[in-house]
Amino acid sequence: MNHHVLPPLGLILCTGFLVPWLLGRARWAHQVPRLALTVWAASGALFTGSAALLSAQLILPSRTGHRLSDALFALQLPPLQKLSHLSGQEWTAVAAAVAVLAAPAAGFARALLRARRSRRRHAETLRLVGRYDAALGATVLDHERPAVYCLPGRSRRVVVSSGALATLTTPQLDAALAHERAHISGRHHLLVAATESFASLFPHLPLARHGGAAVPLLLEMAADDRALRRCSRDALATALYALASGKAPRQAFAAGGPSAALRMRRILTPQAAGHPVLRGLLTIAAAGLAAAPLIIACCSFPN
Repeated sequence: MNHHVLPPLGLILCTGFLVPWLLGRARWAHQVPRLALTVWAASGALFTGSAALLSAQLILPSRTGHRLSDALFALQLPPLQKLSHLSGQEWTAVAAAVAVLAAPAAGFARALLRARRSRRRHAETLRLVGRYDAALGATVLDHERPAVYCLPGRSRRVVVSSGALATLTTPQLDAALAHERAHISGRHHLLVAATESFASLFPHLPLARHGGAAVPLLLEMAADDRALRRCSRDALATALYALASGKAPRQAFAAGGPSAALRMRRILTPQAAGHPVLRGLLTIAAAGLAAAPLIIACCSFPN
């Protein structure tokens, strides 16, 4: 057996099962949502890359697998002339790895195109029934229910209902608009599309299942933190309360919504003592150490 399957297998187990278990129980994730989002995104990328490497190592003999591991650890691509002399078995391994990488890439592209078509249709409707307010920098939609949401991507725009204009004070409206613009500038729709496509590809994997629930909430918290640079906590929290019942299209980000109560409590509650970034880094290190025995075992075998 090619013992060089051990490192990618260890990374698959860590990122696919251990990391989501640790993140789901980590209190620091809501305190530093950007770090938590980075861990979720990195875990998905490492899981996909490890799965591609595992498929190649299962096909390759031990000696060739050792050369592949050395090249990856050294971050050195083989020269083109060496690629032209690959054996049939090695080309099969390359094809298997590319196929594993192509599946999530194709799913991500499909999710982006599907979301873009949906947002384009809604943007066309807004051009017919809404009116642009230059002072707000947003499209005003006549609707009695207070709502503020944004359409990211190429059709990016912030939408405010007439009910929100009648309900929110000026500081509250500024806070809600800052929250939505944080979604647009942060390109949060890309991470949403990646999460949805990954969950559709691996529906029973803990990384996909728990990440699909955690990432949208963390994106809202990250946008809240960005908005707090320009507004007060009271203004943003009361705006969330007023907009909690508002609705938005599926492919849009809404300032209110079902997570508003949890985010209000987070905004108004003082941060707990301690260093959440340090605790987050320690959690990441613990997950990485779990893969160390398999990597050590791989290196201890003779070629």
